[in-house]
Amino acid sequence: MVDSQYRLHKEGCLFLASLRTLGRSVNTERAYATRVALYLTWCDVEGLDWRRTGMLDLARFLRWLVDVPLPERGASSTTPRFRTQKTANAVMTAVCEFFRFAAREEWIDPVLVERMSTPKYLHWLPPGFETGENGQYRRVKAKMIKFAVGEDPVESLRPQDIETLVGLASHARDKFLIALLGCTGIRIGEALGLRREDMHFLADSQALGCRQPGPHIHVRRRSDNANGALAKSRYPRTVPVVPNVAAHYTDYQYERDAVPEAAGCDMVFVNLFQAPLGHPMKYSSAKELFDRLGRAAGITARPHMARHGAATAWIRAGVPVDVVRELLGHVSPASLAPYLHPTGEDLRAAVELVAVKG
Repeated sequence: MVDSQYRLHKEGCLFLASLRTLGRSVNTERAYATRVALYLTWCDVEGLDWRRTGMLDLARFLRWLVDVPLPERGASSTTPRFRTQKTANAVMTAVCEFFRFAAREEWIDPVLVERMSTPKYLHWLPPGFETGENGQYRRVKAKMIKFAVGEDPVESLRPQDIETLVGLASHARDKFLIALLGCTGIRIGEALGLRREDMHFLADSQALGCRQPGPHIHVRRRSDNANGALAKSRYPRTVPVVPNVAAHYTDYQYERDAVPEAAGCDMVFVNLFQAPLGHPMKYSSAKELFDRLGRAAGITARPHMARHGAATAWIRAGVPVDVVRELLGHVSPASLAPYLHPTGEDLRAAVELVAVKG
C-alpha cells in the first residue's frame, strides 16, 4: 500500500502484514488492502488526517461510497455504475478492522473504535450458534455505521451446470478443475493449493501410507504455496471423489506431461498454456476461466458457486448435516447456515405438493 507520493504507507503495510501473520488468505489481504486504501485516498482528497477522523466522517464516507459513480470501464461505457450498499458495508468492515489494529498500536484514540460498535443481545439465534454455558455469547457487538440491507439469494452451480462447463472447457486441466470443485465442494484456494501427494485416486491407498478407502483427496493448509493459495480451515480433511473425476485427472496428466516445464512443480494445477509455464496456477486464472465459460453457457459462474452447488445437492439428497459440515471443512455448525437454503425447485415442489393434495 502506497501514499499519494508513491511511498509505502507505513500503517497500512503493517496492517496487511498483521493479516498475513494471522494466516488470512491472499484474496482476503488483497480485498482489505483495496478497501482500506480507498478510505485513505478519500481522506486525502477531503483534506482529513485519517488518525483524527470521527464518526461523522465515517458516515460521510459510507454515503460517498454509494453516491459517487465508479470509474468508467471504457470509452464505450455510457451508463454510470455505482457501488451497492452491501459492497459499501464490506468496505466499512475492512476500515473498522484497520481502525481496531490502529488503536491497538496506539495510532488513534481507542474511544473511536469503541463507538464504532454497540452491544447487541441476540434474541434469535442462527442455526448451530453456540451460546455458551451461561448464554454469554448471546451478547455481541454490532456495527454502528452500516446500511441495513437484506440477504441476497445464495447463487450456486447445479450438477447440470457443472456438466455444461466441463463440456465447454477445451483443456483437460480445466475440465478436471471444474469437475473436482463440483464433486468435492472444496474452496478454490484449497484446490489451487493441492500437491500431487494429496491425490489418492487408487481404490486402495495403503501403499501410500493412507488407510482412507476409495479414491479421495487430502486437503491440507500450507502457508508456503508459491501461488498464495491457502486452505481456510486449519484442520486437514479427506474428501472422497467419484470415478469420473479421477478419469479427468488421468487425462490432465497426459496433457501436463506434454509441457516439460511442468515436470518440476509439485502443485497439481499449473500453467500449461501461457507464461510462466509450469508455475502454479493462480486464482485470477481460475476466475477468468469460470467467467469465460459462464458467458459461453449463458449463466453466471464463479468458483465458489460450485461449493454452494455441491452442498445444496448433498442436503437435498438427505445427507446428514454433520457429514456435509465435515465435507465442507466447517468447524462451527453455524458456518453451514448459508448453505441450508431451499432452491427454486424446492419451493415449487412444496407448493405443487399441497395443491395436488388439495
